[in-house]
Amino acid sequence: MIRCVRIWTGEDQNSHFEEGSIELTPGTHGDLLSGKIGTATASFQETRAGGTLAWHTAPVRQLVITLSGTLEFMTRSGQRFVLTPGDVLLAEDTAGGGHTWKLVDDQPWRRLYVILAKDAAVPFKRNQQK
Repeated sequence: MIRCVRIWTGEDQNSHFEEGSIELTPGTHGDLLSGKIGTATASFQETRAGGTLAWHTAPVRQLVITLSGTLEFMTRSGQRFVLTPGDVLLAEDTAGGGHTWKLVDDQPWRRLYVILAKDAAVPFKRNQQK
């Protein structure tokens, strides 16, 4: 299972999030696979340990794959979630109040930004409510 957190803009114009995973199905050699996801570009970025970013929205609909670093995100309503290495963020909050993040460990945040193609389907599966 690949953990994925989806963040989006609600009707109230605030960012909201839900936890889930990238849906995978059996493939060759015993691997689990997703279908192909349409992308436009990909790039890497690194932020030094201790870094933060004030209120902002995602510039475009994108996947952000954390390679190193542990960070805490917060929405304007006070909701918080943590990303760790290997987690995927499906960032869809391209308008509204946005979110903040801060690094909470002593590692730099190394990540891969995957800009999604227009109307690309992402196999996000929301966790079941308890």
